[in-house]
Amino acid sequence: MHEMSIATAVVEQVDAAARQHGAVAVETVRLQVGELAGVVPSALDFCFELACAGTLVEGAKLETEAVAARARCTPCGVEWAVGMPPDLGCPRCGGARVELLAGRELQILGVQWAERPVGASADQEG
Repeated sequence: MHEMSIATAVVEQVDAAARQHGAVAVETVRLQVGELAGVVPSALDFCFELACAGTLVEGAKLETEAVAARARCTPCGVEWAVGMPPDLGCPRCGGARVELLAGRELQILGVQWAERPVGASADQEG
């Protein structure tokens, strides 16, 4: 399952950044995931939770922003939503010289640091 390797890589990057910034925990991790990235969102959520164990990211919420696949025909310039399964033939001229504009994204958009470990209340701090 490649979602586990993706989740592990995201958690490692976020955990390292959190430590570098002196954060005590992470509240939220926002990811951008393209429709053609080959990622199953529910599997990624599950794997993310597992990968977070024992890190500063443990307990963080994963938010994913889906990016629809879009393409442009090089000869005639028409743009269209690729859809699933992907349709990479130009709807106007039938051409096959196509540029994929969006849909393969897989990147960290943002991280929200926590002021205290996730799940801890202000009363629990020493």
